[in-house]
Parts: sequence; C-alpha cells; structure tokens
Amino acid sequence: MITTERRKAMKLVIKGDPVPAERPRFNNRGGFARVYDPLKSRDYKEEIKKQASKQLSKDYQPFSGAIKVDICVYRKIQKSVSKKEYARRLSNEVRPTVKPDADNYIKIILDGLNGLVWLDDNQITDVAAHKYYSDKPRVEVEVHGS
Repeated sequence: MITTERRKAMKLVIKGDPVPAERPRFNNRGGFARVYDPLKSRDYKEEIKKQASKQLSKDYQPFSGAIKVDICVYRKIQKSVSKKEYARRLSNEVRPTVKPDADNYIKIILDGLNGLVWLDDNQITDVAAHKYYSDKPRVEVEVHGS
C-alpha cells in the first residue's frame, strides 16, 4: 500500500519477517580481494525492492532533495512465550530489546530502497527506527520530503 500527498510523504509496507543486515563477507580468491553481501541480506534487499516497486506507480519519480525516513519493524512473537506474555508483546507493553539491533534493520531497508524511492541515501537527513512485536511481521517505511 502506498499513500502520497503531493510527493511530500509516502508509506511503504514490506510484508514478511524482517531481516537485519549482516556483515559483509570477504573473499580473496585468485589474489583479488572481493567484498560481497551474504546471500540472506542480498535476497532480502531484492525482496524489499520487489515489494516496494509493486506499491509505486509506473510513472513514479524518486524523491530528490532532503528526506526524512521513519522505519517501524514488526517482528514475530516467539512461540515459546506464555499466552500472557504473548498478549503483553502484542499490545506493545513489552518491546523487543534483543538482537538484532535497530541499526542493522535501518541499513538493509535503506539499501533496499536506495535508487528506487529516493535517488541516493545521502539525501536522508533524519532517520528513526522502532522495533515492535506483531503477529503480522512486516516493515513499515514512511518517507517525508522537504
């Protein structure tokens, strides 16, 4: 789903389990050093692009100029918790304070949307991330232009 208001703001929803960015891997085959994304990170970035593209109109033009990005990560609730604890997490009385860190979610989301929703991530002047539990795992991204 996408909402826009005179290109000042938009909201994207990336459905499915959020995946944090993993550290880049290094390979030194044949005397040449190569840096690459682990497969899980690479696949999730592609999924972000795929889902975001479906939410954008065919004539969509990326944001230009300064932008603010707000990211809400909704992680699934572990099955091992009690019904009472499940309810506490679902109501946001209890929020995720465990790994992965919020900055790892920020990194992969910004990389996945770079060049698609905005021209380059150097346009981002403000970014905020929030972690929640949900029985519908997803990432919601709001972008606000100037």
